Amino acid sequence: MMKAVVLDTDDQLRLADLDEPTAGPSQVAIAVAYAGIQYGDVLVRNGHFEVPRPFVPGFEAAGQIVAVGEGVDPARIGAQVTALVGGGAYAEVALAPAVLTFDAAGIDPRVAAGFGWATPTAYDLINTITRVRPGESVLIHAAAGGVGTLAAQFAKAAGAGRVVGVVGSAERASYAASFGFDQVLVREEFPDALGGEQFDVILDPVGGPARLANLERLAPHGRLVVYGNIATFEPVQVSVNDLLMQGKSLLTYNSNLLGQTHPERLADSARRALKAVAEGRVRIDITAEYEAADLDTAVQNLADGATCGKSILRIA
Repeated sequence: MMKAVVLDTDDQLRLADLDEPTAGPSQVAIAVAYAGIQYGDVLVRNGHFEVPRPFVPGFEAAGQIVAVGEGVDPARIGAQVTALVGGGAYAEVALAPAVLTFDAAGIDPRVAAGFGWATPTAYDLINTITRVRPGESVLIHAAAGGVGTLAAQFAKAAGAGRVVGVVGSAERASYAASFGFDQVLVREEFPDALGGEQFDVILDPVGGPARLANLERLAPHGRLVVYGNIATFEPVQVSVNDLLMQGKSLLTYNSNLLGQTHPERLADSARRALKAVAEGRVRIDITAEYEAADLDTAVQNLADGATCGKSILRIA
């Protein structure tokens, strides 16, 4: 038996005793030390992702491989790793796809848990989706969050000439400023405080009216990439003809889907991102650590926009 946090049929998170899972083909079993907390936890709790209840949430696990399934090299047993999973990380033992489990030897286990989906997402947004070129300008929304703080660092590493962030409060603006942004705006200041400035690349996890404002701020041949809907799930109507005439591109990025359809692509980006972390070129800032019994508070804080950087859950 093991301890795990379960999202029950009444939408409540509670500790429970469950049977330990067994690694199947192409899987590894991980004794979890820490698990990353991310916005997917909010979406699952609020019913935006359909999952069978009761469900063990948690999509980011760091710990030690204790068993492997068929087709996985037994030599991986004992390795310190970080893994991207489809659920189950908020437990003493979690299963992960071997292809999305990465060697984290020498990396602080707390940082390894904070690596999660945000770091390869930020890497991909800058390097494989928008392909930021040296000298280009980049606008990043939710700039004080996990993806935002990392994307700013990857943008600078790619040679971006100017990186501007948008955040929800003055406190978050002060926090974001330490990650290489040239300017940070509070949401109410966007877009007026920018004057007539346009951007080559804009990262938008917000949605709604901000999405249309972002399109207006794109320079010719600029790329707007959509990777979430923090503000609203209401659809935004865009004229492809207008985009064509102005040379603008509207792109999307769904790391969860990529992990299902082309996990090797996600794995390649994750390894590159993890190397940047291990070498100190990119900083993951762990700002809050919770106990398993306090997960509901942690998820609510994330939903309320009350956290900056990355929150983790201590399991072991």
